[in-house]
Amino acid sequence: MNAQETNVLNAPKKDLWKNVKRHFSVYALLIIPVVYYAILKYGPIVNGQIAFKDFAPVDGVWGSVWVGFKNFSTFIHSFYFGELLRNTILYSLAKLCISVPLSIILSVALYECTHNVLRRVVQTLAYLPHFLSWVIMYGILLILLAPGDGLVNDVIKSFGGTAKDFLTNTRVFPVVVVLSDAWKEMGWAAIIFIAALMGIDPSLFEAAMVEGASAVQRVWYITIPSIKPVIVTVVLLKLGTVLDAGFNQMFMLYSPAVYSVADIIDTWVYRQGLLQFEFALATAVGIFKGVIGMLLVMVSNKIVKKLTESSLL
Repeated sequence: MNAQETNVLNAPKKDLWKNVKRHFSVYALLIIPVVYYAILKYGPIVNGQIAFKDFAPVDGVWGSVWVGFKNFSTFIHSFYFGELLRNTILYSLAKLCISVPLSIILSVALYECTHNVLRRVVQTLAYLPHFLSWVIMYGILLILLAPGDGLVNDVIKSFGGTAKDFLTNTRVFPVVVVLSDAWKEMGWAAIIFIAALMGIDPSLFEAAMVEGASAVQRVWYITIPSIKPVIVTVVLLKLGTVLDAGFNQMFMLYSPAVYSVADIIDTWVYRQGLLQFEFALATAVGIFKGVIGMLLVMVSNKIVKKLTESSLL
């Protein structure tokens, strides 16, 4: 390799160091997130090998016996595997089908609202539940849905109906889970759609109004198509977590009476894995969920790209 070729290869490195020195204060901001991801995200990947071992705390990560895919086989051949997978996927898809449309409707309504005070009040009330933990949300739901003196049951009884125990009824419990999740996260999820709406060229709406388009027509033919790439991105990201049906929510709401419709993969791992100190099994399930999620994102990305010409990658 001659001197000229060496200089060509070293040129990008020199330019990079020049930029780092020139904008050192900006690059210094990267230190915290880089350290965070290195320690808390990439570091634990090394310990992920216990998914393929008969992990014993005494032997440590490196000293435990290698068992291959035994932990994965234990999970897949579990008696409850089919039920767990069914509940997890159905809850995730139901939340996706309910929460995303509601978030879009809320964001469009806030964007179209011309009353500033009303918009701010509604926006604040919609955001607020996101900042409440599921412990607090469970208390609120208990006040609303308690079979004895719950507000909803008081209304039902006032109309001559019979009180129901919503949180232990296998038919009603899934509805409570999906709607409570939508109530809690709808306002927060709408933020990204509101940001996308702010990027729409106002002249498009002005031209549509001149042509006599109604408010509904403007939303249907201008607003929705303009934010379609954002909608596709949000849906793809949620599909990647289809095996994550919300452990915190389910852990607070479920009980043995509704295990058949409430038990999901994460709650099973908590009981069978962590409470019985089966750390290897819990790690294997985590890897299983991650691989399935990655495959779902890749497949759904290709399908959506063919259908809508919009994609994540």
